[in-house]
Parts: sequence; structure tokens; C-alpha cells
Amino acid sequence: MGDLELLLPGEADVLVQGLRSFPLREMGSEGWSQQHENLEKLNMQAILDATASQGEPLQELLVTHGKVPTLVEELIAVEMWKQKVFPVLCKLEDFKPQNTFPIYMVVHHEASIINLLETVFFHKEVCESAEDTILDLVDYCHRKLILLVARSGRAPAEEEESQYSNPMQELQKQAELMEFEISLKALSVLRYITDCVDSLSLSMLNRMLSTHNLPCLLVELLEHSPWSRQEGGKLQQFEGGRWQTVPPSEKQKLRKLDGQVWIALYNLLLSPEARARYCLTSFAKGQLLKLRAFLTDTLLDQLPNLADLQAFLTHLALAETQPPKKDLVLEQIPEIWERLERENRGKWQAIAKHQLRHVFSPSEQDLRLQARRWAETYRLDVLEAVSPERPRCAFCHAEASKRCSRCQNEWYCCRECQVKHWKTHGKACVLAAQGDRAK
Repeated sequence: MGDLELLLPGEADVLVQGLRSFPLREMGSEGWSQQHENLEKLNMQAILDATASQGEPLQELLVTHGKVPTLVEELIAVEMWKQKVFPVLCKLEDFKPQNTFPIYMVVHHEASIINLLETVFFHKEVCESAEDTILDLVDYCHRKLILLVARSGRAPAEEEESQYSNPMQELQKQAELMEFEISLKALSVLRYITDCVDSLSLSMLNRMLSTHNLPCLLVELLEHSPWSRQEGGKLQQFEGGRWQTVPPSEKQKLRKLDGQVWIALYNLLLSPEARARYCLTSFAKGQLLKLRAFLTDTLLDQLPNLADLQAFLTHLALAETQPPKKDLVLEQIPEIWERLERENRGKWQAIAKHQLRHVFSPSEQDLRLQARRWAETYRLDVLEAVSPERPRCAFCHAEASKRCSRCQNEWYCCRECQVKHWKTHGKACVLAAQGDRAK
């Protein structure tokens, strides 16, 4: 990967400077689509930077040009579009698209942004550059963690496409699966925010510890572990975008997502600023003491710092609980969601109908041009470099070694799977191949 480069020198700087917020009505438009493609390039470049540790890190550009707040606003805007506009769009009687990929790009936009934020928020200066929008981002992460807890025990399964009678039903199922992955990435982003807990404002601490009571919510996540499941008597973990069977020899190994929860808890309970602000009521005490059952010797060997947390819990078991605090705190309120809802309230159906006519009903020529741009954005050598594992069959998800000969975009383990998947893949395959020939 050493010599692999997605963006030319200076190109990333231009793309970062050009980032801007779009109204909900314009999502999916030509200008929005161009920015989505730019974000995908920046996303892949950020992963290359993080993996290869070479070139000018993308996080420096985002901080220098003050674009982290823009990313947060775009993230919340597309979240609102998915909640308010997408369901209306799916119910319109005259909406029967021949190709759902333009809508898929909007649905996927949230995943692209949260993935980029997960990559760059590892650096504390990025968190600090979010300024007041960090409140909005914490609220966003809280909403996603609530979804994870709510769906515990019924995490989405990987289903065969043939079960869905039409493209829109299939798209809705894909959106549900994507929502699960987005929520897991939001957990990682929240953990990186807690790394900066000692430098956060008093208002921010109050929102995390009192308004949302994040420590208790994180305990719920550890208890239910929505990224784990039993399938056919075998333990499976959701990693790398799919469910993977855990070998018996690795069942005691700490998984990444569990580690993110433990580190977030450590930051929120043991950092001096947070400890001074967190009110240990009888409910909070009862929830936190549940952690002692998880703090095994095997876990402490893998995360030695948790010994401090274990000592804290031992002390907590003997301590008196506190009544709820009634301190007078001048609290900042997240404003992006409220502002977007105020600006678009009562317009959801009008926005859906506008996008039906002008955005999501492209001509065959428009689709061919778009296919060409997709091929240029999703370069195969870069996709393979940033992928955490070997290619997987698009139909059965087994390890794959054969690629579609026409478009070169999908992987298959055998000819039989390719034939079965053609009903789903065929349209996009033809368009992508036509886009390549048009170059």
C-alpha cells in the first residue's frame, strides 16, 4: 500500500475547502452528488493515511479549514432525511423507480460521514475543532446507542435479496442493515469524544452525565452486547461489516466494540472533571455495580487500566448514594436538529414529491453518466487496499476469488452464486460497463 495514492497533492485540500451544507430538498441533486463523491474520496484517503502513516493527514485539513462542524451538520441532515422524507418517498404511489441506486447513495451518505468522523476523531484536535457542534454530535451518538439497546437480541441478519419482491423493499432492508453499522460507528465516535472529557465544557459534561446519563447507557450496551449473537450454537461477532463466527480459542478475546465501551466508561467515571460532575444516585450505583461481573482476570490482562475501574467500583459498593443534584447550570442546547426540523416542518411530503420528479427519476443517459463517475470514484485498487479483509461473495458472503468480468465491481466465490445474484446486480453491472466504455 506504500505507493498507493487516491488524491493528488493539493487535491484533498481543494475538496475539503469545498465542503458545504445542503438543504434537505437538495439531497440527491447534482451538486450534492458531487460532494458525496468527494466525501467518499476523502473517506478512503483518510483510511489510507491512517494505515500507511504517510502524506499530509486529512484531519489537519479538516481542522485548518474548520470543516468538522460542516460534517456534523451534514450527518444530522441526512439522518433527518432518512427519518422524515425517506418513509414518505417509499409510500408515494407513483414512485416506482427502475433503478434505486441514486436513492441508495443518499441513504449511504450517513454511513460515509460517520465512517470519516470515526477515522479522524481519533485525533483530539479534531474533537476540539468541532466547537459547539460537539453537543449535536453527542446527541446524535446518544440516539444511535438508544437504537442499539432497543434492538438487542434482534440484530439484523444478512438475508438473501430474493426475499424482497421489489427494489424499494430491498432498499429499505439495506437501510435497516446500514443503520446497525452506523450505530456501531457512532459508538466509536463517542468513545473518542470521551478521550477529551477533561477539556470539554461544563455544559457538555452536564449533557453527557446528567441529561443522557451515558455511563448507565454504556452498562446496558455491555449487558446486551448487540454486536454478538448465538447462531447454530456458535458465537458470532459483527466485525468488518458482517457477522463472523468466533473460534472457541478466541471467545475470551476482547473485541473492538467491547473495548470501546470499556474505555468510554473508564473516561467518564475516572477522569477528575467527570467524577466531580457525575451524580451517583441509587439507580446509577445499581447499574454501575453490574460491571463487576464483567471484570474478569482475562479482561484485566487485556486492558490493565481497568484495574483502576475495578477499585472504583469496590469503593462505590461501600459508598453512600447521592440525591439528584440541583445545581444551577447555564446549559447550551444542540441546535442543528431543532433548526432543520423548524425549517422543514410540514414540508416532508413536498420535499419527497420534488425529489421524485427532479432527483430520483433519472433518464438512462443520466444513469450512464453517473455510472462513469461512480467507477472513477470507487477505484478497485483503493477499495481493496482499504478493505479490512479479503473480498466476499456478493451473494453468499463466503470468501471470493472471482470478479464480475463485465463491470469488475462485484466478487463471487463460484459461477452459481454469480448467476443467482444477476437479478439484483445486472442493471448496475450493465450501466457500469457502459460508463467504462464511454471513457
